[in-house]
Amino acid sequence: MKKFEFLGFATADICFKAYGKTLEEVFANAALAMFEVIIETENVESIVVKEIKVQGEDLKSLMFEWLNELLFYVDAEGLAFSKFDVRIDENQMRLSAKVSGEPIDQAKHVIKTDVKACTYHSMEIKQMDETWIAQVILDI
Repeated sequence: MKKFEFLGFATADICFKAYGKTLEEVFANAALAMFEVIIETENVESIVVKEIKVQGEDLKSLMFEWLNELLFYVDAEGLAFSKFDVRIDENQMRLSAKVSGEPIDQAKHVIKTDVKACTYHSMEIKQMDETWIAQVILDI
């Protein structure tokens, strides 16, 4: 199964669909897709580990909080992540994760696009058969 795909949308936005066998996997693959917009993730090593905790009112707000919290570390600490160990408590709408990556280094990494934020616009999170699918639009 593919992890994610990019869809044509608008020049100031990037739309992608992330896939997973579990809810945790689709959230991890959405984060990976977002970082692939920012940087070539295959060159990002697991040097720095951060523990992330966010809460939402529903799955859409949880995805929104998750991705925007990750973007905080890009902007505030210059970090890029490529590994995401996600745990979700659906009853409490809480996500906790250990994410790993490293400081962005222009000499080492291929930097692609600056992502400003994850948006709610056209966001979808649904389960179809055995697969979770999340559609996300990023403001660039």
